[in-house]
Amino acid sequence: MKNILYLLIIITSVISSCKPSAPIEKNDSIVGTWKLVSGLIIKGKDSVLTDYTHNQEMIKIITNTNFAFFRHDLTKGQEPNPIFVAGGGSCVIKDNNYIENLEYCNYREWENNSFEFTYYISGDTLITQGVETVEELKIDQFNIETYIRIN
Repeated sequence: MKNILYLLIIITSVISSCKPSAPIEKNDSIVGTWKLVSGLIIKGKDSVLTDYTHNQEMIKIITNTNFAFFRHDLTKGQEPNPIFVAGGGSCVIKDNNYIENLEYCNYREWENNSFEFTYYISGDTLITQGVETVEELKIDQFNIETYIRIN
């Protein structure tokens, strides 16, 4: 439990240091374009926190019916292990629940899976959390992601 508390403190610190400089109108809708700041994956007793503002960048675009995400390294593929991840599909938004039906992904084994998240918006910050299960890959993990609204 202490580890999770420490990780939440780190996430809060990252969020506060990554706020955009231009003021953004208050918008309580998940619909929009979001920049991923951090992700926390919990598998059993193991937790991994990833800072998505260091050497990489990811955005997620959410409409009332679809979503897409794009992540890449900031070295334009010139590092030894270049990063490029993209995917998308349909989504369902109801109350504070958000379901992604992943139809396209460069990691093809993740395709044709649905992921249900609860989300919270505070100002320009979106936090999603939910279980990701991909039986084919034996993945069963709890995922918490923190985003900043960019549009």
